[in-house]
Amino acid sequence: MIDKTPLQIAIAQAASEKKAHDIVIMEIGKVSLMTDFFVICSANSTTQVKAIADNIEEKLEQSGIRFLHKEGYNQARWILLDYGAAVAHIFVNEDREFYNLERLWGDAPLEHYQD
Repeated sequence: MIDKTPLQIAIAQAASEKKAHDIVIMEIGKVSLMTDFFVICSANSTTQVKAIADNIEEKLEQSGIRFLHKEGYNQARWILLDYGAAVAHIFVNEDREFYNLERLWGDAPLEHYQD
């Protein structure tokens, strides 16, 4: 079991509100120095990818948490929101299968998010 913090839960909840699917939380800090957690989710279209990213950004900003860096918003096939201790990865389905971060970081503990 992963020891989740409110940050990862808030990211996963905001993604779920916009119908993201296959939401996972990975404890990357056990295998890498880049961040503590990845929150990874999938969407059916680039429009949905943007809606999920916008909702995560809006919900966290309401709590006083701003991202440090954002990538991929224009193409919206894979949007990355870096919050320091956690990085949100929002993928369109095909790109998530192609990049398969869960396999790439296979040694990191992983937990599926359920509302």
